Amino acid sequence: MEEVQDIVIVGAGIAGLTTSLGLHKLGIRSLVLESSGSLRITGFAIGIWTNGWKALDAVGIGDSLRQQHKQIYWNLATSTISGVQTAARSFDAKGKHGDHEARCVNRMLLLEALAKELPSGTIRFSSKVVSIEISGYYKLVHLADGSILKTKVLIGCDGVNSVVAKWLGFKAPTFTKRVAIRGCVNFKYNHGFEPKSFMFFGKGFRSGFLPYDDTSVYWFLSTSKDEEREDDPIKMKQFALSKLGNEYVPDEIKATVENTKLDSIISSPLRYRHPWELFWGNINKDNVCVAGDALHPMTPEIGQGGCAALEDGVVLARCLAGALLKEQSEETKGKGDREREEYKRIEMGLKKYAKERRWRSIELISTAYFVGFVQEGNGLVTSFLRDNILPAFLAGLPLKRADFDCGKLSIS
Repeated sequence: MEEVQDIVIVGAGIAGLTTSLGLHKLGIRSLVLESSGSLRITGFAIGIWTNGWKALDAVGIGDSLRQQHKQIYWNLATSTISGVQTAARSFDAKGKHGDHEARCVNRMLLLEALAKELPSGTIRFSSKVVSIEISGYYKLVHLADGSILKTKVLIGCDGVNSVVAKWLGFKAPTFTKRVAIRGCVNFKYNHGFEPKSFMFFGKGFRSGFLPYDDTSVYWFLSTSKDEEREDDPIKMKQFALSKLGNEYVPDEIKATVENTKLDSIISSPLRYRHPWELFWGNINKDNVCVAGDALHPMTPEIGQGGCAALEDGVVLARCLAGALLKEQSEETKGKGDREREEYKRIEMGLKKYAKERRWRSIELISTAYFVGFVQEGNGLVTSFLRDNILPAFLAGLPLKRADFDCGKLSIS
């Protein structure tokens, strides 16, 4: 016996919870399936830029998160090879869509802020999707425990290993042969960091340090993959210190890594989807679509992975609500006719969402990959371009891509 749901969202990450909250704000209930036993917090913190804050404001939780996180006003980039500060970019600027805004946000606080605004029972944990089946105007979602959900709309927000994306025909994301080592430290006292993003570049690596409140600092280091280092936090920490150990790196930066506890250091491979796959691929099909990392996994160089997921959630909720809340036509009489018409409206709503998100996703993936290729290059040409010709251009790209407004939740 199948359990019937109007909307099933697979994945309680940023995209899934934002979509569900957006629908809730518009009076539409959804069910979110999460394979884990609790909210996932991989990565510790993420950068939220102007476009991300506009999306958070659209679902009504922007101000509460602003009160818990420091605004960052500058991005400083320094070469660990020459010691030269290659770029100093102020975020205190106005773009096409208003003043710029950047903060480093605790991932758990973000997910909790989204989740607590949802009605009780919206998120169902320990619910792993294993397969999807077509059943007339519905989709049957099979779970690992043997249960089956019958749904009018299926939304895949299930990350880089998405079952839903695979069903739509997408290939698994491509490995870049690079990894990101990430850490977070709480000093228990005021760390004294200025409200700035501190970036360091060297031969084959890129590192950054961002304060997100008065006592905590998030840091990362992306570099080439090394299987011996991969699952050993001691080796990860030693490697980070070796890359940041010269006289051009301030002592407080080194101290941040030194004070990071081993259980607060992780490493994850960097993956992305080829832009041309989004150009040709099915972001939606019938009453199914994908969002977040299931749609546009990207490398982290411009800090747009989480922001793009927030945008997806707002746009998807708006497009889907516009389809579901439209009145039935007077000619629709029988149950079969009503189901067929609703199915077509859902399909058109998801097509509208896909049209809005396709080129935006392609742009973000392409920009992130280009910036990473130059900033972490080992060759003489890429090193020369990074340190002498392109620093101002590279430093300005995150602001340029963040100058975007996904719009309000309201539907016409």
